[in-house]
Amino acid sequence: MNNNRKLAAAVVGLGLVTLSACGSSSGSGGSGGSGDSKSVTLVSHDSWAVSKSVLADFEKRSGYKVHVLKDGDAGQAVNKAILTKDNPQGDVFFGVDNTLLSRALDNGLFQSYEAKGSDMILPEYRVDQAKHRVTPIDSGDICVNYDKAYFSKHKLAPPTSFDDLVKPRYKNLLVTENAATSSPGLGFLLGTAAKYGDAGWQGYWKKLKANGVKVVDGWEQAYNQEFSGSAGGKKAKGDRPLVVSYASSPPAEVIYADPKPKTAPTGTSYGTCFRQIEYAGLLSNAKNTKGGKALLDFLVTKEFQDDMPLNMFVYPVREAAQVPPEFQKFGQPAKAPEKMAPGKIADNRDQWVKSWTSLVLK
Repeated sequence: MNNNRKLAAAVVGLGLVTLSACGSSSGSGGSGGSGDSKSVTLVSHDSWAVSKSVLADFEKRSGYKVHVLKDGDAGQAVNKAILTKDNPQGDVFFGVDNTLLSRALDNGLFQSYEAKGSDMILPEYRVDQAKHRVTPIDSGDICVNYDKAYFSKHKLAPPTSFDDLVKPRYKNLLVTENAATSSPGLGFLLGTAAKYGDAGWQGYWKKLKANGVKVVDGWEQAYNQEFSGSAGGKKAKGDRPLVVSYASSPPAEVIYADPKPKTAPTGTSYGTCFRQIEYAGLLSNAKNTKGGKALLDFLVTKEFQDDMPLNMFVYPVREAAQVPPEFQKFGQPAKAPEKMAPGKIADNRDQWVKSWTSLVLK
């Protein structure tokens, strides 16, 4: 995996929602055998990652060999898991987020299990407390990123809010992802709906469209080709100094740079953020429920939660988990992100995306 692709996989976090992609598997593809099997399979989107030493430590302590089945982008993986729920591909599913959670729960994707150590998860991330069908694993903030050099050169202050983005001074500067095909694109749409309400978000997008917002299919294209502030965007001669990405993107630009700069070349407009949370659950009809429970327990341990940020560029949800210095310096989570209850997302998501498509793309 080259540096640009590695950066893409890390920072994109949840990837594309509905674009087709081929799943890949590391290890064998099935959990194998009975509930006493010493093999346990994790099904995930393509951005799953963990340090080899941390995974090896779990395998040694638990006696279970972990196989990972990467099944494309988040939306594709969730949909495939629902279609195969009677004969699942694995035992645990990781990567359903708050924009898709209701779809998974309504379709009976998970069985109840309260992971050991879940009492250490910060209360604001807990959901489904009556049934414990999913366990919060990580969080991230979808936010507009800006190219510091561009705004310095043009003696222009970068935008700090959704309201700023429709001002004439930022005309033709923003690139975002298609809300129908991209998780950050959908998150950005939901952020505007949370900010301006059911009656106001469409009017906001009319202004954004009139102000020259550019829409591309997915994060990879937006961030690594169109955005002038990223390492990939510079090589591709991207000309958009504003992009919808993540609050954890600026530290990634530092970590993967060679040589490493003293400060991040990009910044985050914290008044444009939407909080995204990822969950894992024990699949209904899992062949190895005992191993699956042990794996879920592992995902909320301090060891895994400390390891996660530099592998998947997300924030831990466990109390007192360690955050890398680069995150503390360049990629703090938003203090007041827009949020939306999974039930409200479920009730409105499809219609909002349909209306957004008609309004912005036609």
